[in-house]
Order: sequence, then structure tokens, then C-alpha cells
Amino acid sequence: MCGIVGYIGYREAYPIVLKGLKRLEYRGYDSAGVAIYDGKNIQLSKTKGKVVDLENKINQKQAPKGTLGIGHTRWATHGIPNDINSHPHYSNSGDLVIIHNGIIENYTSIKKELVKRGYVFHSDTDTEVLVNLIEDVIKNENVKLGKAVQIALNQVVGAYAIVVFDKKKPDEIVVAKLGSPLAIGIGEGEFFVASDASPFIEYTTNAIYLKDEEMAIIRRQKGVKVRKIKDDSIVVPYIQELKLNLEQIEKGGFDHFMLKEIYEQPNVIKDTYRGRLLANEGIIRLGGLEDYIQKFLNADRIIIVACGTSWHAGLVAEYIFEDLARIPVEVEYASEFRYRNPVITEKDVVLAISQSGETADTLAAIKLAKSKGAFVYGICNVVGSTISRETDSGTYTHAGPEIGVASTKAFTTQITVLTLIALKLANLKGTISSRDYMNYLRELEVIPQRIETALKANEHIKDVAKVFKNSKNFLYLGRGYNFPVALEGALKLKEISYIHAEGYPAAEMKHGPIALIDEQMPVVVIAVNSNHYDKVVSNIQEIKSRKGIIIAVVTQGDTTVKAMADYIIEVPYTSESLTPLVTTIPLQLLAYHIAVMLNRNVDQPRNLAKSVTVE
Repeated sequence: MCGIVGYIGYREAYPIVLKGLKRLEYRGYDSAGVAIYDGKNIQLSKTKGKVVDLENKINQKQAPKGTLGIGHTRWATHGIPNDINSHPHYSNSGDLVIIHNGIIENYTSIKKELVKRGYVFHSDTDTEVLVNLIEDVIKNENVKLGKAVQIALNQVVGAYAIVVFDKKKPDEIVVAKLGSPLAIGIGEGEFFVASDASPFIEYTTNAIYLKDEEMAIIRRQKGVKVRKIKDDSIVVPYIQELKLNLEQIEKGGFDHFMLKEIYEQPNVIKDTYRGRLLANEGIIRLGGLEDYIQKFLNADRIIIVACGTSWHAGLVAEYIFEDLARIPVEVEYASEFRYRNPVITEKDVVLAISQSGETADTLAAIKLAKSKGAFVYGICNVVGSTISRETDSGTYTHAGPEIGVASTKAFTTQITVLTLIALKLANLKGTISSRDYMNYLRELEVIPQRIETALKANEHIKDVAKVFKNSKNFLYLGRGYNFPVALEGALKLKEISYIHAEGYPAAEMKHGPIALIDEQMPVVVIAVNSNHYDKVVSNIQEIKSRKGIIIAVVTQGDTTVKAMADYIIEVPYTSESLTPLVTTIPLQLLAYHIAVMLNRNVDQPRNLAKSVTVE
């Protein structure tokens, strides 16, 4: 959530900052603003709404000039979305300007103290409190900006990524991080700051990813100096070479990033298992796992912590690990796990899943698990993210940038990695036969082709979407491996179309939800060939007898369900444990087309953020 962009160098800052804000729109936001400094005057513009609204507002005046600038897209926490609460914020003197992602939890008590000292506040935000706290430190401690930021941040509780500058020091900006991501792009005589690398990828491929409780003073001539916030000790930063390219973050001819990312799934799954899966040789090689394999083999259980779509991937993994590797698995919402005082021991493996690698609740769950002595393994997509650094080891998914807020390719690449881990463990433990193991490897290797086949149903799915675009409610049903897919399908529809939808295990329908069935209720049933096929057929009969409308996802060539359902979407056959990788495709497309037909903002649905970096 929220997006930060900053620039200091020799170019005009405004075009860079504005373009950067557009690149970060996928993160979710409700207002936007920029502050450009020419060495004498600060030109600040901000507004409720989208970046285009900000651009239009600025175009009514003269474009701001200056080679130092900061910009922000805000997702409201403290204070409603409006022009006043939008970032950037000034200090009372007008000398300091700040942008901030995150939440300052103790801002109320700090604000009361500052009010006693004569400070006046114009917004409802915790951010305005922080910038005035920094100013107060400068006044009372007689220190420079960098030191003042350090002292102030040691007084606050919460999460933050901040960029602040002092108009008295036109050649310097100060940044700091705790809990929210922040990257510094290193150019020739210029420096960039952003929530991720996408705003500056065309200018430099070198970046520093600040770690938690680190700050940096960036000077136009002297470069970047990184320090610890707690003790002011100097840190030698690691400058990382970026692998991201511009082509990856453009739509590539698709109407929306979400549709592009749905269609990228065959290729990104190949990228995820490339070099790791050698099917003909019977080899699975995962670098992050090799040195710690005994941790998994000797584990009493695996605890999976995740949120949202990643939690659904974890549910699929529960079936895979228990079925194939015979290891007990518990799947936890990270947001609940962190507060539940769970029983964790050194014999547990905690597996944390996150697309961004910055999810606040998942990070908190990781820290809790490590404090109890558990081994923590991370699965995330973003190289250099906080989760990749906080875990003991892990595996990247190689999905590439996922710009659409509603996850698609993140889900299938997470399942791919989890399947590789489960198969490797099952083979080492001898819980599946060599023959079955080889069959699984070969079938996983051709999953990209299976998905390409599933994508060919796009036009048919669009026709189905036309029929149901005005429905008020949906039910999604699945059994076994496809129960989590039903949950994920319902989530996709809710996220981007704003239609109420619920996912259930098909057998649970008669324990309550069956009361909802009538001729107005579309029911999406995942009825592919599986050990539960006959049971799912019975569930469909129960729905039909109550005049429910069936949209069935079936295996190609199915005749039984086809004779019963109102609408059929076919997917190619694959092994039962791999079916989630193909059955999720039509559900993604169905949600997408319904949302487009309802004229929803598919890539940036209301109230949602790509990466939830605060509680």
C-alpha cells in the first residue's frame, strides 16, 4: 500500500517523480501528491484521487521546476482521503517536507506533547506529527536533519518508510525504513528513492534495499551513507544489480495488467522450475532447500503462515505435503497466528508465503516463530524483500513483477514451488514410489502446456461472464485439492468485480449454504476427474434439485457433469495434485471478464493495496 518516489540529481525531478507514481499505482491508493524543490522554493501539489487527477491539477499551472523532488500515493489510515491528508506534509516552519508509508502507532501521545509546545496541525495524519517531531528535535537538540530523524524515529512506535528533506539543505534528502519497503537507485551523479525499483529502472540497474531500522543520508555530491537507526552505527550497504526491465512492467498489448499476468502463467511457471526441475533425470534441485533438507525431513510438522491468495496457496500445499510426503501441516492466517500465542517448538518448520515479501502480518509471524526456535523458510517473489532477508532460507518464485492488485501468477508459481518441495521430500522419505515420483515430475513439466490449453477457453468464458455479470451473489464449490481453488476463485470475483462470493468445500454446502440456493444463485463447481468426482456429482444433483444454476469446470471429455450443468468450462487432464494449477485459470478469467463488463478498475480495485505493509 502507498507508494514513495524521490529524486535528487541533475535532471528535472517532476517528470521522474510523476512517472514513478504512475508505475506504483498498482500498490493501491486514494490520493497523490508531489513536492519539487528548486533550491529556493518548494512547489507542493496534492489531491484526493488518482495520479491523473494530480497531473491535471498541476497542468492547470506551470509544471514545477527543480532537481530535487518527492512524490507519494496514499492509502488512507489516519484521516479520510482528502486533499489535506494527502502527502507530502510540511512541518510548522515550512522548512521540512516529508512523505511516509506505514503507521505511527503512538502518534496521539506525541501530538499532545507537541501541541503543548505550540505546534499546530492541519491534517488528521500521523505523518504530520512525525515531521513536526523531527523539527522539534532539530530545534531542541541543535542537530542536523539526519541526526534529528534518527532521534525522532527512536521515539516512535510503528512501521514506516520515510523520505524527508530540509529546504535549508537543497543537496540532501534523508530516508529511513522499518516494516515498509524502500529502495535507493544509484546512478551517475543522481539518486532515486522508491517503494520498489520500477520507478527508476530505466535510469539505473544498481540499487540498495534498506533493511529494517536502517536510514540513509543521500547527498548530491557525496553519495549515500547508511546508518543504523538504533545506535547510529555505520552500515556498508550491499548494492544489488536489478534484473527487472521495462518490458516486464508494461502491458504488452493487453487491456489490463491482470489479463497480461493471467496469460504469462505458462512462461512464469517455466521460469519458476527452470534449472530446478530435471524431469528426465528425476532431479529436483532447490538451492535454498539443499542445506536444510534435514530440517524438513525431521520436522514434527510444517506450519504455513500467509495472507490472502498466498494463504490459499498454503491450503493447496497442505494437501500436497500430507498426501505425498506424509508430513503434518497446519495453515495459519498470519494475522491471527501472530496474536494467538501459538505452540511452536524447535522441531517445527514454519513456511512463510508472500508475493511481495513485505506483508506486515507475515513478517510479524516470522519473527514470532524465530523467537520460539522454529526454522523459518520463505517463499516470495521479490528479490531482496524483507521476508527473503528475515527467514533462515527460502525459494523465490520468479513470477516477475505482478502489477495487478489481484494476484494471479503469484498463486500458480507459489503452488509450483510448494509442489517441488513436497515432491523432493516425498522422494527422500520414500512415501511415494519411484514410478509415481517420475510421473509427477513429467506431469509438472508439461503444466505450462496444460495452462495454455486452458487459456484457449477465454472467449467461451467471456460469453459465460455476459450471462452472470449482473448477479449479486456467487457460490464456489470444490473438494480436496480444489477446495482452496474455490476459495481463490471467490476471492478473485470479490476483489475486482465487488460481487459477493463465497467459497466452500462442496460437502459443507448442506450444512448451511444450501439454504441460499435458488434460480438466481450461480454456483461454480470444480468437478474435474479426481477421487472425489462421484461425490461432487452428488453435490451438483443437490443443487439442481433446488433450481440452482451450475457453472462447472470439468476435465476435457467429461459427459456426466456436462449433462447436468447449465454451463461447462473444460480444462485439460492432469494429475489430481496438480489440478489447482489448471482449474484456477478459468476462475481468474471469469472474474476478470465480469469485472471488465461492470466497468470496474480491474488493476486497482477500490480499497485494496498490492502489498499490505501495515496491520
